[in-house]
Amino acid sequence: MKFAAILMMALQCFPAGAQQEAKTQVNRTPWHVALDASVEQEHVAFLSHGTRLSGTLYYPSGQHPGTAIVVLHGASSPSQDLPLYEHLKQILPPLGVAVFMYDRRSGEGQYDFQVLAEDGLAARNALTANPHVDGARIGYWGISQGGWLALAAAAIDPKAAFAISVSAPMTTPDVQMNFAVENILRIHGYGPEEIATALHARRAVDDYLRGRLDRASAERALNAARQRPWFPLIYMDDTVGSPETSSWLKQMRFDPMTKLDKVSAPVLMLYGQDDPWVPVRLSIDRLDKHPNVQAVVVAGADHTMMLGVDPKDQVDPKFFPKEAPNAPAYFALLAAWLTQRGFAD
Repeated sequence: MKFAAILMMALQCFPAGAQQEAKTQVNRTPWHVALDASVEQEHVAFLSHGTRLSGTLYYPSGQHPGTAIVVLHGASSPSQDLPLYEHLKQILPPLGVAVFMYDRRSGEGQYDFQVLAEDGLAARNALTANPHVDGARIGYWGISQGGWLALAAAAIDPKAAFAISVSAPMTTPDVQMNFAVENILRIHGYGPEEIATALHARRAVDDYLRGRLDRASAERALNAARQRPWFPLIYMDDTVGSPETSSWLKQMRFDPMTKLDKVSAPVLMLYGQDDPWVPVRLSIDRLDKHPNVQAVVVAGADHTMMLGVDPKDQVDPKFFPKEAPNAPAYFALLAAWLTQRGFAD
């Protein structure tokens, strides 16, 4: 019954803007009722590595200091006002959980996972003195690459109350991207031979950057792939690059398992059953031995916890700004996990 009640509450919450409008709008229907509590918002700015970052804290009005979540971004979703994050401020403040969303840094440091995780920690520290937040009950939520960052932030934050990681592969980025590229080409109708050529090119360049392969061999593999019509689909540069300056090499060195091993707070990890971007089975297998981790696969959901999205849209960057979770099971799991652990009302 608790799960059902939480789900009904989650699905019926109004966006913050709609709540404010409802308070000031003339009641035009006799069946309209006022909400017992509204969601308020406050601008919060903070410094991290000399860069000023800013965002918005959404919190339930009239509440004593309570739980707060710092939201960490997916690689393709750097802005706090994207539909991808809207559900958090709709669902969580009515459950007594404040949500802090800020714009991800751009320029220097935007591809450095350690810097991005430290941005999350700086955001958390900025909330500790806020009268609407209990400094002992601040956790992290992230999706996709942001799911990695949620774990990385919790790993360096001894006071982290929890971490929630959505659709974060528990593999290094190169393994994850090879899995994704194979699926992208398959979705676009390419066969085994073309897929093998694409993966050979990606692995050859990766091996060169790591010092395992000579540059000439990597260039031959890249040249073979560059001539194919699917080349724009496989997330490769036109040149092999340099190990000294490659941001991709820095990313490949990131192993999320090493971050998870340092997290002492409870962790919830959620995956979509039909996610073409993440090797879910491999990720779940690697998580089996972590006692503080609860991992759940959401039936029918894709990478951003959406149902019924065409596979071509799922892998099309033009669709990314439209992504917004709509799987009821995801909403229920998120709210129930926080409630069971005493973080939500």
